[in-house]
Amino acid sequence: MLISNAYAQTAAAGGADIMQFLPIILMIAVFYFLMMRPQQKKAKEHKALLEALSKGDEVVTQSGMAGRITKVGEEFVTIEIAENVEIKMQKGAVAVVLVKGTLKNL
Repeated sequence: MLISNAYAQTAAAGGADIMQFLPIILMIAVFYFLMMRPQQKKAKEHKALLEALSKGDEVVTQSGMAGRITKVGEEFVTIEIAENVEIKMQKGAVAVVLVKGTLKNL
């Protein structure tokens, strides 16, 4: 009486199902190529930079301090930021390796 009759709907064509998800798939692909891939590439380059650190390299840390590496350990480096002033920092804090002789010009 109060309940209306329910009628079964015919199934949609198989290709139409894929077309519904196509915009989502495209958004995921664009997100990967514009956001994730460049970030992974940058992280890989930074890891290679940290592995190549050696005594005597002139570096700038993420905090902006410039100095010369005096000791390299597994996780830490010792950086001379002024004459007879050395600090110990994590390797990951090194942002950039400078060209030799740059500190003399500062």
